[in-house]
Amino acid sequence: MRSIGMVIVIAFIMFGFSIFYDDIVNPPEFNESPTEQTDSSPSENPNEDLKLPESGIQQFLQMNQEELLTKIGEPDRIDPTPYGYQWWIYDEDPDKYIQLGVDKGRVVTLFALGRDVDVSPLEIGQQRSEIEKKVKMNTKAKLEFDGNEYQFELTEEEMNTRPLVKLNGAWAQLYMDKFEKTLVGIRYLTPEILIMQRPYSLEYRGRLIEQPELAEKDWEEIQNAEELQIFTMTNVIRKQYDVPALHWHEETSQVAYGHSKEMNEENYFSHESPNTGSLSDRLNHQDIDYSQAGENIAANYIDGIEAVIGWLNSEGHRKAMLNEEFTHLGVGVYERYYTQNFIVPR
Repeated sequence: MRSIGMVIVIAFIMFGFSIFYDDIVNPPEFNESPTEQTDSSPSENPNEDLKLPESGIQQFLQMNQEELLTKIGEPDRIDPTPYGYQWWIYDEDPDKYIQLGVDKGRVVTLFALGRDVDVSPLEIGQQRSEIEKKVKMNTKAKLEFDGNEYQFELTEEEMNTRPLVKLNGAWAQLYMDKFEKTLVGIRYLTPEILIMQRPYSLEYRGRLIEQPELAEKDWEEIQNAEELQIFTMTNVIRKQYDVPALHWHEETSQVAYGHSKEMNEENYFSHESPNTGSLSDRLNHQDIDYSQAGENIAANYIDGIEAVIGWLNSEGHRKAMLNEEFTHLGVGVYERYYTQNFIVPR
């Protein structure tokens, strides 16, 4: 796609929660509109002189596959993504949980969530006030790639929950807990992947990088992979907050998948289905015997990682994710729709 002027792309995300089938967060309005070029450009990268230690996880960005295998060994599994690269998942130890995105034999993105992962010069669990002493954060991020110009603009909420920074030439999203004001995780990306995913409002001149076209079979494999990632990440986060891990519940995951699929196909976003009713109706229809249940839903995040971070930073969703009374979790993903169903079986 080519553009004569500059175009703004506004990320559209929705999420809602229901614990004991009560409340819901209304999704934000979405609009997309063209804009003319402006002179409002961010200052030069303020973190250019911040040296990244060779020991930190950022060392893997752009590393070739053979060297990666030599350094950390085979992944526990390999998952497909909608963006062309594959996630190499290392999840045997939740305190060292990482995902490395490999494309054409090279690491193009990586994500760290485990609290013992070396994310130098930062630390998982570090207070934001300490991070801000080291890293300057701007509402605008400007980059050039392949002769094209791009500028991301972050909202106040995005600055609070997932600021985008450039650390000595490497782009990173800092995933924050806005309630505790701590660093939960970090994602590094090459410019090409950042532009393709466009997780923030974007102005650009030139070419907009599009994600690959996917067949139905591709989506099925991606959905299955993201369900497991969301389940695992939820438990990693629960461990960060000293909450017991959840057990996978297959029947409940089928209920969650059915709701995500229906919301996508019938173009609505709600815990209340016009066909299957409430969460309690859906669980009862599947003969799932439970004493407590709750549901988180989300839509139009770029992937399961951002959906999980979004839930963590919304009060109602957070209560479900970190609820000590829930014992089991079912996850259902259908394209860009995500559902978590928490239960306590009888």
